[in-house]
Amino acid sequence: MSTTLVLEAPLSLAQRYHRANLRRAAVLLLLAAALCLSLLWDIGTGPSGLPLRDIVQGLLAPASLDVADRVILFDVRLPYTCMALVVGAALGLAGAQMQTVLNNPLASPFTLGLAAAATLGAAMAIVFVPVLPWLPVELLTPLCAFLMALLSTGLILLLLRWHGGGSHSLVLFGIALMFALEALVSLMHFLADSNALEQIVFWSMGSLGRASWHNVLLVAVTLLLCFGLAMRRAWALTLLRSGEAQAESLGVDVARVRRACLVEVSLLTAVALCFVGTIGFVGLVGPHIARLLVGEQHRYFLPASTLCGALMLSLASIASKSLIPGLIVPIGIVTALVGVPAFMLLILGRRAAA
Repeated sequence: MSTTLVLEAPLSLAQRYHRANLRRAAVLLLLAAALCLSLLWDIGTGPSGLPLRDIVQGLLAPASLDVADRVILFDVRLPYTCMALVVGAALGLAGAQMQTVLNNPLASPFTLGLAAAATLGAAMAIVFVPVLPWLPVELLTPLCAFLMALLSTGLILLLLRWHGGGSHSLVLFGIALMFALEALVSLMHFLADSNALEQIVFWSMGSLGRASWHNVLLVAVTLLLCFGLAMRRAWALTLLRSGEAQAESLGVDVARVRRACLVEVSLLTAVALCFVGTIGFVGLVGPHIARLLVGEQHRYFLPASTLCGALMLSLASIASKSLIPGLIVPIGIVTALVGVPAFMLLILGRRAAA
């Protein structure tokens, strides 16, 4: 009895590329499925327990719920959970673009001092609102936070244009500006009375409690707009990962791409943070997880970072409502507590794999 050994022909480069893309697409589908499950879990978490069956039934047929459950589901839980989703997605997308254009794995929307600028704007609104009593603080606080975040980005871009230089100069300008802004925030703490100081501290902890359908819609529209623009330059960003000189030799206008990305990152971060306060680590850790899952090809990396950011903040929202029964822990505290060990594990995992 004779046996025949059949050897499989090695895969061509195109076949391996096709298989890798199929695997990346499958990862995106799994992330989207995990996000849907997390969303349902988040909706059902809270002081008034809502069974999963009632949630699904209420979403499909709102009239089947009684008035109290309908108010809880559509006026309280859904805006809260959807705000976690869109803010996390915005921070994840912003962090992915920031790490690419600055070629710095530690870059995030906070690197250029955007969070400190937003905090300063909110603190100024809270401290000086008695001087402007005709403006409601609910409108003035996010508006000032938004304007200060955009103003800080404009200042950094002006400094970069005046000085020249590349990504390293940009990071140094951002760090210097961040320290200056934090000093001004401390000055606001010093000037504030006890009531205003309490509001500033609570705002800086981050909270989804100010979520409303209007705010969710505004962040979602900004996210969709910036996501579409980012995907249009996905190949340029992928080439940029191989180095500025390599990208320029292949026809990429690096300065233009960097400038456009920074403006979009500032817009995403300012719109997201002005409604929820300071939420850290999502824009830093989300892109790292996405990079481990799908690699550097930005056609998949940008959607994966967006989904990872949304999933991270959705899970943090669940944890914030579950850690202490009867209390909602500020979500900025939860992301910091979870983000630090997650980031350390990523670093240790990469070192072990190297």
